[in-house]
Amino acid sequence: MLQILHFSDVHMGSGFAHGKINPETGINTRLEDFRQTLSACIDRAIAEPVDLVLFGGDAFPDATPPPYVHEAFASQFRRLADAEIPAVLLVGNHDQHTQGAGGASLCIYRTLGVPGIVVGDRLQTHTIQTRNGAVQVVTLPWLTRSNLLTRPETEGLSLGEVNRLLLERLRVALEGEIRQLDPTLPTVLLAHLMVDTARFGAERFLAVGKGFTVPLEFLTRPCFDYVALGHVHCHQVLSHNPPVVYPGSIERVDFSEAKETKGYVFVNLAKGKTHFEFCPLSVRAFHTLEVDLSTLQTDPQPRLMTTIHQQDIQDAVVRLVYHLRPQQVDQIDGVALHQALAIAHTYTIQPNLVSQLSRPRLPELGTGVGIHPLEALQAYIDNREDLDDISTDILTAAQQLIAETDPAHITISPKDLTEIPIAEVYETQLRLL
Repeated sequence: MLQILHFSDVHMGSGFAHGKINPETGINTRLEDFRQTLSACIDRAIAEPVDLVLFGGDAFPDATPPPYVHEAFASQFRRLADAEIPAVLLVGNHDQHTQGAGGASLCIYRTLGVPGIVVGDRLQTHTIQTRNGAVQVVTLPWLTRSNLLTRPETEGLSLGEVNRLLLERLRVALEGEIRQLDPTLPTVLLAHLMVDTARFGAERFLAVGKGFTVPLEFLTRPCFDYVALGHVHCHQVLSHNPPVVYPGSIERVDFSEAKETKGYVFVNLAKGKTHFEFCPLSVRAFHTLEVDLSTLQTDPQPRLMTTIHQQDIQDAVVRLVYHLRPQQVDQIDGVALHQALAIAHTYTIQPNLVSQLSRPRLPELGTGVGIHPLEALQAYIDNREDLDDISTDILTAAQQLIAETDPAHITISPKDLTEIPIAEVYETQLRLL
């Protein structure tokens, strides 16, 4: 039985906008967060100690990270080398230069000959000797169309035809690797890709270059005792026989991942019988506080403060979003908001003005039958406190105009109301005056 620690999508150097400069170190606090969670993964690997570490790709936001970000990542894997724990670093889409042309940022570890580090930048089978026996790891990095096809081969093909050709090429290439496997050794497929049955996470916004979706059936082969995936940031298990697992990312990249649990997978690997466990990591919380103040007829400040105090925002990344009418702007105490949010790690305040011209349709008018224009106008005025002072004048003017026509032929149907925006109703009232 071999013990393996599987994690992916570190994205070291991401999310600086949600951090601040630590005055003691001069480093963005979000880089410190990412370094701390990566360190927690390596701590577990060394404490066991595990026989092998599998990294599923996407070390950085792009292929050319600043030196101090590269150093923060490298220092953790140096700890594995010092502990004589082998590791496989798979190349993800963010690790590649210009969609695969020009190498990958992680290839420096192979160039430097870091002990025990294997870089997976091509479809290849690696036989790795661990302290408890040998294991086969088939690496499948992020594939782009340029990885598999030359331009003449795709000339005149549609995008769907290109994808089908790519998948056929991948199937043949993967079959070639499988036929060369030693059937007596436990085998892992380590791949950075999008499986057709997986749920998307933030990677849909972060992805650079164009990949393609791989059918799950490509991966659920009996020769694989564990399929270690990367690319999708949300932890999920796609199959149990064999286990096909996304560990997800180890840190929250942005607010789209606020509700996701982050962590790594601890694997007990054996030929034909593999067990695994998802291990959560303690990561910084992201909270969005949103409140609609536009419907309030009283001072909106207490509601806003209550919304802030109801959420535990201590040391969290916070986004406060509130909607209000233009006449409520002067009722908001900005100083009090900043004081209440000061306990957060960082925060942003996003006030959104609600236009009176975009108010929703009035439910009183959805009666299902035609109604008299004065009834419709009265219902509208009743929902507009800002028209109280001139409501009598509006109704009087409307009555005079209607009296000049044949009232029997003037009705408003629900269909009319759904087709006429409130803005037009309001403009009609102004013309009546």
